[in-house]
Order: sequence, then structure tokens, then C-alpha cells
Amino acid sequence: MPIVQMYATAFCPFCVRARRLLQQKGIDFDEIRVDKDREERRTMIQRSQRTTVPQIFIGDRHIGGYDDMAALDRAGQLDPLLEQR
Repeated sequence: MPIVQMYATAFCPFCVRARRLLQQKGIDFDEIRVDKDREERRTMIQRSQRTTVPQIFIGDRHIGGYDDMAALDRAGQLDPLLEQR
């Protein structure tokens, strides 16, 4: 199973939804809090080319934010990404 990383802040409603979706799927993920570490925010922007949270990566693949991940899930494309090795 690939490593899932999510750049997030504590109270962002989209971050809460993304956490919930990943938890419902039983996926362990590394949460990187950009509200606590400015250097991590810079890294997130460099990796994703976006400034909003959450930004989600599955392995080296940038998925996007919560709406992007939810759309993949509705299309049946999220689970195969989570299962890749």
C-alpha cells in the first residue's frame, strides 16, 4: 500500500472531510500540519503548486484537495490508487 500524505490545518472543513474519508476507508496517512510549520507549507506549495489545504498525495502522485479525492472515490478510481504497491 502506498504512503498517503495530507498537508492540512487543524480546523479547515475540507481537511476534516478528507480525514474522515480516509479514516472511513481504513487508510493510515501521514498528516503534515502546515499551520504549525511554515517550512512544511513551503514544501506543500512546491510539491503541489497549490496554496490551499488539504493537499493529498498517494505515493508520489498528487491527488489534489478533498474535492478531487472525493471525485476519484465517486468514480471508483480512489481505491485502486490506494491499493497500488
